[in-house]
Amino acid sequence: MAKYAAAVDQGTTSTRFMIFDHSGKVVAVDQKEHEQIYPKPGWVEHNPMEVWERTQEVIEGALKKASIDPKDIAAIGITNQRETTVVWEKATGKPVYNAIVWQDTRTDTICNELAKDGGQDRFRTKVGLPLATYFSGPKIAWILANVPGVREKAEKGEVLFGNMDTWVIWNLTGGPKGGVHVTDVSNASRTMLMNLETLEWDEEILKIMGVPRAMLPKIMPSSAVYGHAANTGVAGVPVAGDLGDQQAALFGQTCYSVGEAKNTYGTGCFMLLNTGTRAVQSKNGLLTTLGYKIGDQPAVYALEGSIAITGALVQWLRDNLKMIEKSSDIEALAKTVDDAGGIYFVPAFSGLFAPYWKSDARGVIVGMTRYVTRGHIARAALEATAYQTREVLDAMNKDSGVELTALKVDGGMVFNELLMQFQADILGVPVIRPTVAETTALGAAYAAGLAVGFWAQVEDLRANWGKDREWKPQMNADTREAIYKGWKKAVTRTFDWIE
Repeated sequence: MAKYAAAVDQGTTSTRFMIFDHSGKVVAVDQKEHEQIYPKPGWVEHNPMEVWERTQEVIEGALKKASIDPKDIAAIGITNQRETTVVWEKATGKPVYNAIVWQDTRTDTICNELAKDGGQDRFRTKVGLPLATYFSGPKIAWILANVPGVREKAEKGEVLFGNMDTWVIWNLTGGPKGGVHVTDVSNASRTMLMNLETLEWDEEILKIMGVPRAMLPKIMPSSAVYGHAANTGVAGVPVAGDLGDQQAALFGQTCYSVGEAKNTYGTGCFMLLNTGTRAVQSKNGLLTTLGYKIGDQPAVYALEGSIAITGALVQWLRDNLKMIEKSSDIEALAKTVDDAGGIYFVPAFSGLFAPYWKSDARGVIVGMTRYVTRGHIARAALEATAYQTREVLDAMNKDSGVELTALKVDGGMVFNELLMQFQADILGVPVIRPTVAETTALGAAYAAGLAVGFWAQVEDLRANWGKDREWKPQMNADTREAIYKGWKKAVTRTFDWIE
């Protein structure tokens, strides 16, 4: 009898392999960063071969750390940075271009062209998404238009498209030697090419964007056996779960009932609200997305508020301004002051995501005086994360017609006490951190384990969830609304910057 379920968590800045026991506790983890490539302003790329190398290294690393026999692993799930686009040669496994990352804004012109007929919401009723540089469809179109010879190969099915889940699964199950070319509904719902009702690629949109059907993966449930691992340290283990990172966190946080929501604090911030088996169209700048699909059960949908830059802002202060040595130093620096000194930092580095969807916005710091110190800038950077989350929560409440009474949180930034307290203050509701804060990998392991019977049903997973810490609002309502009003004003200063 297998003792563990595992997950590859392929994120924006790093890849890790996590092994969990039946109660959802972490038994082993190994993690490695990969290079961020910035060829031009607004362009962000990863090297897919490097990502696959790191994936193999962390699988080996985690197994070694805990001396685990791969035979004891029931199944492996994959979770990934969504939208990031890879196109590679089927015969060799060689990428035709670097992966174009979700934050990359080079497809602005393509999106504007597509929006000329029907506006930004041209495809929204079909796919749940506005036309934005964030999603994969226009990124594929860019590669087909700009890399010589790729379009012809794509039409013949000689090159394959995938998001990072598809790329990892294809390589993990054998690559050029019989690799399985699949994605799941949650990842496919972020391409702008999948019809929300049919859960199939939408022929009309493929035609408009000029994306050949032959290069696309097969869309599968989030929990199903896709194939078996080959030639890595886990050869023979079923590969049986696939969820985009934010959907994986929703699943790992056990938000299985309508109206349950979670917010993940990573490179960006992503709030998802379970809307059950129907797709709710947003009127307030949120995305309609797939939550998950377990085997042949009906698909579960979600509303999502996506924020591009939160943790990435802390990295920027660390790497570009050298204000801190490591990301975790931000809290101590922000604590050297009592407030943000009258400034607001709106990190529209990749434009603004929810609820604005303005790719022509750029970052600003407003309210600067000579009183302002490094501490104030650090604090304003943390507060920006909380303000942006409030904007998304307000939109969720309007769309769903239900007031959220508490927010389950996860991701790397939830260990920042200052941020979590300010988050509760600015939302006016309690913020709750679970015992396993890395719920993204856990969600993927859950999906894989369910597919092979390691867990019998989702109710077993609920029993694993436990509360670690709760922050209650301490700010009075007048102060809350006054500082939030200042934030809303600051946001308007980012608009229409790129001509």
